[in-house]
Amino acid sequence: MSRLAPLFETCRAENRAALVGYLPAGYPTVPEGTALLSAMIDGGCDLVEVGLPHSDPVMDGPTVEAAAHQALRNGFRVRDLFPTVEALAAKGGRAVVMTYWNPVHRYGVDAFARDLAAAGGLGVITPDLIPDEAEDWLAAAETHDLDRIFLVAPASTDERLVRAAKASRGFLYAASTMGVTGARDTVSSMAPTLVGRLRQHTDIPVGVGLGVRSGAQAAEVAAFADAVIVGSAFVSATARGEQGVRELAGELAAGVRSAVVTGA
Repeated sequence: MSRLAPLFETCRAENRAALVGYLPAGYPTVPEGTALLSAMIDGGCDLVEVGLPHSDPVMDGPTVEAAAHQALRNGFRVRDLFPTVEALAAKGGRAVVMTYWNPVHRYGVDAFARDLAAAGGLGVITPDLIPDEAEDWLAAAETHDLDRIFLVAPASTDERLVRAAKASRGFLYAASTMGVTGARDTVSSMAPTLVGRLRQHTDIPVGVGLGVRSGAQAAEVAAFADAVIVGSAFVSATARGEQGVRELAGELAAGVRSAVVTGA
């Protein structure tokens, strides 16, 4: 059974989407980053997506990339990820990790899964790992009972959607645009179509990310998706400290609860 199934069951019972907030671990420092992630939980995020800072990101836009680089300049290392997740789990939060594949491969695939599960992590989002090349990861995730979340995009073929859905557990990450992360003025019109295509092939929950920065936009996405994923806006909110992060989470949480669910 998916580690995230109880979360989505609760949200369905409340007739709403889940709110997922992203911040890089160790930003700006390890202890400050942990406090900011905790503030997201306090503010109303149902799930936190803990990013593993990477020196050469391919999906992250300039806001997230700058934050990750600052974390690395301030000394963050992969070993710091696990205490961060452990601290969030200890306060009752739910956490998954978003990481590019290279750090996992270098750390050791089974060791990474083992240490994340021991810290209380529930799963991993792997934006640059496709199911076709994920045999080692799927085995390690199964051994240590972690959810595995693969990505699809508007350009994905139906065959690719089916393959990603079959390999995923927990939820599917639907990128709303073909670009990189970053808050936008409007929600991509391609996102509802992508979610609708996925619904034709799978009943696994679908989370939509890239572009949301306000409660109104969160409500718009929550009308057709099972989860609303917000990253860059949270990074920007850190300029106002824990209070700024907590206030944004509250606004977004109110947004997902106000959505008129229409399906996709």
